[in-house]
Amino acid sequence: MKKFLITGAKGQDGLILSKILIRKGHKVYGIIKKKNYLNSVNKVKYLKLNLSNKKKVLSLLSKIKPDIVIHFGSSNPSYNEMKKKKNFYDKNFLETKILIDALLLLKIKIKFVFANSAQILKSKNKKKKIDEKTEFHKYNDYTKFRYNIFKYLKKNKKNPKFKFVNLILFNHDSKFRNSKFLLPRIVKYIKNKNFKSLEEIFMENISGDFSHAEDICNAIYLLTMSNNSVDNLILSSGKRTKINNVIKFLLRLSGLKHSFLTPKKPYHMLCGDNKLAKRILNWKLKKNIYIASKEIYKNKS
Repeated sequence: MKKFLITGAKGQDGLILSKILIRKGHKVYGIIKKKNYLNSVNKVKYLKLNLSNKKKVLSLLSKIKPDIVIHFGSSNPSYNEMKKKKNFYDKNFLETKILIDALLLLKIKIKFVFANSAQILKSKNKKKKIDEKTEFHKYNDYTKFRYNIFKYLKKNKKNPKFKFVNLILFNHDSKFRNSKFLLPRIVKYIKNKNFKSLEEIFMENISGDFSHAEDICNAIYLLTMSNNSVDNLILSSGKRTKINNVIKFLLRLSGLKHSFLTPKKPYHMLCGDNKLAKRILNWKLKKNIYIASKEIYKNKS
């Protein structure tokens, strides 16, 4: 049995991973920003903690002495929210750095998993799959924060007791996905018969790499149990899906019909090459975005 500490424990990935870990017999501590009784996982010990408070973070970690820390707790705002949050970079960088520094001060063997984003990857040819060798870039506060945390982790690479993995996560969804994200919004529009908003998404003609969140979290679990050492690891479906096909699938599921206008040329989002994760983790994907969209549809009232 290992002791896990998960920040952002009541977000989509935190909830799904907590269930996997509890099922496997591990001890799980979940860091949350405010106490609530929604989406709790049985046997997880939830702890309210402000990650910007150095003393409290170090005190809590000293008591728990976790084997593995998984940091989902940084903000993941929508595009519109991003424009409003002027202190986004400072807050997220400071909190993550405080967490890392506290772990280093413990001087015990720890594996730190940082949930990063595919948005930090730069590719001139978006139609081509990208892998762990792809160049990083920072073009806004969101990517700047994630890029600079990776650089900070690299500075501590020589510490024999501190092992880290920078996870590069592509789009992944489940019934626990926040309503501000694309797939839950599509489901909402269909449920409300809001064809105007649905048409706007359809016209964008989005094509990207979309997974089921359970597959991604299963890979994270396998990673925590693995002795393989990698700085960066891409977790993705490894294939491209057209969102318009998902919209048509959900419309059929709902029994609704709608004639869309001819969309513009496809908007190609990045597609990740997941071969390394499959090889070193013996990871197999069991679900897909269509299963996730169906689950979200059935879960929404």
